[in-house]
Amino acid sequence: MIRRRLVVRGTVQGVGYRWSLTREARRLGVQGWVRNRPDGTVEAVAEGTEDALTALVAWCRTGPGGAQVTGVDVIDEAPQGLSGFDIEP
Repeated sequence: MIRRRLVVRGTVQGVGYRWSLTREARRLGVQGWVRNRPDGTVEAVAEGTEDALTALVAWCRTGPGGAQVTGVDVIDEAPQGLSGFDIEP
């Protein structure tokens, strides 16, 4: 089990990015959360296998139709044993 914090830049708010990311994370069996940040980025924390998180990060680099991702910062963190994957306020 590994944990990564993702900060996604570009046109990623108002395009269904959080909802689509949640659906993809659940499909991959990843645990965590996603939220919009006041600076216009989207932040997510994800825990799962190396393969699942590699796939999720790859998905984040494109996102859903309508998103225009210009970059994804990936920060490794210590796992905390999260369960489920939710959209945070």
